[in-house]
Amino acid sequence: MSNIILIGMPGSGKSTVGVLFAKALGYMFEDVDLLISRRAGKPLQRILDEDGLDAFLRLEEEVGSTLSADHTVIATGGSMVLSARAMAHLKAMGMTVFIDVPFGEICRRVTNIKTRGIAFHPNETLADVYRDRLPLYQKYADLTVTVEAGDTIEDAVDKLIEQL
Repeated sequence: MSNIILIGMPGSGKSTVGVLFAKALGYMFEDVDLLISRRAGKPLQRILDEDGLDAFLRLEEEVGSTLSADHTVIATGGSMVLSARAMAHLKAMGMTVFIDVPFGEICRRVTNIKTRGIAFHPNETLADVYRDRLPLYQKYADLTVTVEAGDTIEDAVDKLIEQL
């Protein structure tokens, strides 16, 4: 398989697990959030604060739908699944893996929702984001890896390798 694209909620460990997973496979690693920041010349939260949610989502879609990679583990932003165009492109590039983490664990991990660069409307809660995105993660996943509360990063990587 050419690429492995990780999708899931903010705090699910896509970037952290992705680096170790890429090393285990001998693949490159690409973090789409870093590509977005580089393209905009500022951190994700500043894009959201200064340019707004719609501009952020357009930029994310642009980066996701033009990405080129080979033998790479790609960690997407949690909101990438909101773009059918970007997801069609990414799915054509490789296998899409949903890192499924229970909502309670997401809440435990994501304590900085207002400053972390998470794409959501000001009146939304983390529960709203989870409820809206979960069906999209499930829809786009070629494979789902469930990471339980208490699993270490190494446990998550082992589960990924096992299921591949």
